[in-house]
Amino acid sequence: MRSRFESQLEALQKDMMYMGGLCEEMIARSVDALNGPGQLDEAMIQQTYQQMEALEQAIEAHCLKLLLRQQPVARDLRTVSSALKMVYDMKRIGAQSSEVADLISHTTMIQLVDEIPLIKKMAEQVSQMVVGSIDAFVKESDVLAQEVIAKDDTVDQYFGTIKEKLASYLGMQSANGDQAIDLLMIAKYLERIGDHAVNIAKWVQFAITGQLEG
Repeated sequence: MRSRFESQLEALQKDMMYMGGLCEEMIARSVDALNGPGQLDEAMIQQTYQQMEALEQAIEAHCLKLLLRQQPVARDLRTVSSALKMVYDMKRIGAQSSEVADLISHTTMIQLVDEIPLIKKMAEQVSQMVVGSIDAFVKESDVLAQEVIAKDDTVDQYFGTIKEKLASYLGMQSANGDQAIDLLMIAKYLERIGDHAVNIAKWVQFAITGQLEG
């Protein structure tokens, strides 16, 4: 019975790793589009997100079967219950990456992005957080999870600075209001993606230590 449970748990972890890879792919494709809409493959992004939706349902069903049929204890129980929480955050990362791509596809803001290059730094930082949170899960590392959580303050600072710069930009006579609003929305989505990466990292910590930070 134990060997069967461990086999099913390993299959769950592989599915989680695969979904994490899809998260990384989604955000990478969306962030690349900041360099120009020509970098954007909308069809591929939509296809990847559909994969994530299907995988989320499969992982949730897998987790519930493990909880109901196998009755895991201690660390195993924390791992399965954490996976249920993490998969939601992974899906939200995919959804918000898709929103970023959609905003970029419907506007031309390259000049504005060049004027406010901090948006690219914010995107890079958030991307690192997503990769780091998945890495922490795969390696079962509390240290890597903590590194992700620590980066969130920088993302928040970036968002505050970008808001200030966009407010100043809107005061200019030549300002394009629609572009500024779209860029602000992109920054907000990036901030939310960072929050979801932090959530994943905290659930990794819970699975390892049994303690969940607020």
